[in-house]
Order: sequence, then C-alpha cells, then structure tokens
Amino acid sequence: MKIVTECFFEICHFFYIFIAPFMIHPHTELKFIGKQIGFGIVSTRLIPAGTITWALDPLDVVFTPDQICLFDADVKKILDTYCYIANTGNWIYCWDISKYMNHSFNSNCLSTAYDFELAIRDIQKGEQLTCDYGYLNIQEPFSCLPETNPLNRLRVMPNDLLDFSPVWDKQLEAVFPFITTQKQPLLKYISKYVQHEIEGINTNKKKMKSILNCLYRKEQGSGLS
Repeated sequence: MKIVTECFFEICHFFYIFIAPFMIHPHTELKFIGKQIGFGIVSTRLIPAGTITWALDPLDVVFTPDQICLFDADVKKILDTYCYIANTGNWIYCWDISKYMNHSFNSNCLSTAYDFELAIRDIQKGEQLTCDYGYLNIQEPFSCLPETNPLNRLRVMPNDLLDFSPVWDKQLEAVFPFITTQKQPLLKYISKYVQHEIEGINTNKKKMKSILNCLYRKEQGSGLS
C-alpha cells in the first residue's frame, strides 16, 4: 500500500509539471520561500481582488475517512500535510501545486462555500498566495510563525471556522461582486449551477452562502476517529 500510494503521488507531480492545465490560477508558480516555510505559491503578475485563484476539479483526489484509516503512518503523514477536510468529512488531495499554498492569518485568498477560493485583495507580482488554514477543518491545533494580525491569533485551531466565519464572510462579500468583472481563467472549472448562483448573488437575487458551510460537523458521522 505504501509503495503504490507514493507512486501515485509521484505520478500526480509528473502530470502537473509536464502535461496538465492549471486548476490553480495560471499566473502562479511554485517557489522555495525559505528554510522555515519551505515551498510556496507566488504570483507571476498582478492578480486583482475578486479573482478566482483556485477551483476544485475532477483531478483532485478524494479519500473517504475509511480509506484514510487503511494507510500506514508514513502515508498518513503525507495526507495530514497536504490534504484538507471537506464538509463531508472526506479528505481532498489537490493534485497540482495548490497543495503548497501556505497559511497566513492575513491571507490574501479565502475559500468560499462554492468549492473555489477568491483573492480578497490585489495580489502583487512576486507576492505569495496564502490562505487561512483555519477553514480547512484541521483536527489538532496548528502552530504558526509569529505574525501580527487584527484578531491576535497565535495558532490555527479546530474551531476557527465557528469563531471567525463572520469576519471571513465580510471579506468575501466585499469582493464577490468583482467575480463577474474580473478576468477569470478558472471560470470553466466552475459548474454552471455555481455560475448561476454567483450571478444571482451579484444581482441581489440571492444571498452569498457563508463560509461556515465548509465546516465538517463530526456529529454527522464520518467513521474517522
């Protein structure tokens, strides 16, 4: 199982480097940031606020909690590092470089309830794309490098989605109208249903779903201990 899984991860990497289209914004590249942080994703040109920076796509690999339990400790460590947990309890392994997106308490990207991430402010050329691990349904507290932030957060906590979803919703609502005015290279990976939802939100016919919809509620049952 370990050898097969590691081969699978290598194939995903090869596929991204040599063959694949982008499901993370095409104006990005993988770069080594430093010894403490490792690799990260950097913008190769200006990415304006309201731009879709990542979208879930059919090549992303979904593991059920029962499948996760079958892996040995070494493989589980890889998945702990590079997966996020969806609101269904499934673990999502992004096949492209998006799995190298680093955390920041002042992130310039935020997830939405629609399986895509948005730039919540302009991302300058050479700037690192960051997200907030607080909405990824982590299972244990996550220690971070010290960083000044308005909420004085020191660690990423499992309850961050419950605590900070109102703040994140306001940030998303501020840039949601720009989705229909900015160039969106990743729009083709957004379902027609979600595109219709976006149009309804931006014409005041519908209300944007809260990022709290990303929360995995364990009481619903997942089989994951």
